[in-house]
Amino acid sequence: MAQQLPHPITGDLFPSPVPPGAGWPGDLASAATPVATTSAAVGALAASAVDPDDLAARISVCRACPRLVEWRESVAVAKRAAYADQPYWGRPVPAAGPADAPILIVGLAPAAHGANRTGRNFTGDRSGDFLYAALHRAGLASQPTATHAGDGLTLQGARIIAAVRCAPPQNKPTTLERQTCAPWLDADLAFSSPRVRSIMCLGLIGWDAAIAAVRHAGWTVPRPKPRFGHGMRATLHTPDGRAVSLVGCYHVSQQNTFTGRLTEQMLDEVIASL
Repeated sequence: MAQQLPHPITGDLFPSPVPPGAGWPGDLASAATPVATTSAAVGALAASAVDPDDLAARISVCRACPRLVEWRESVAVAKRAAYADQPYWGRPVPAAGPADAPILIVGLAPAAHGANRTGRNFTGDRSGDFLYAALHRAGLASQPTATHAGDGLTLQGARIIAAVRCAPPQNKPTTLERQTCAPWLDADLAFSSPRVRSIMCLGLIGWDAAIAAVRHAGWTVPRPKPRFGHGMRATLHTPDGRAVSLVGCYHVSQQNTFTGRLTEQMLDEVIASL
């Protein structure tokens, strides 16, 4: 039986991992939400989602990748010592931000003790501290910090999506796991595409996932395939001929931000160009 632990801010009791319908802030799933257990089911459920909330609910209960399911849930039970008194989300993490946002930000995957703990992308870890502070400076986030899913933070004009929705061991999803998760990104893009003007990709995996998704949607991508790099840009075209910018950015990982490979100024400049 799952241990009941208090939410770090509200004090409400939740099992860890958090089951659908338990009342976790922002959880849109219920016991009736259909669960994908195979790659084919991911494709079918992603394609048939009726709106962004329905898609988010379906993403949040996906169990199609056994290795990722085992990892994310084992982390949610074992916990990091600093968070031993907190419940962990321990489920796939849907997109954050309005579906009609003109800016999409595509990252890699939830962090084991970040979004896998809090249930919201780039929340509860130092990578998120770096990213949300920059989004706040640009007027795209309501506050500079993101500590948990119910902390009041909202995104304004930006939507954050991960290429892989479950925390992977060593932050390295396999090629098959990336392929299995791709239809979720395809569906997110379909809901966002009427308004999107820029896609910011954090790291090579985000870049490759975004290009694959727009190709699946029938967009025109320059050939040869644009190469990832910090500040690299390419112009994509939707099926109706509208231009959308693809922009590369080094990932906001501690490995990059602590070493100075990615600085606040570098991140601010990329965001300002979106």
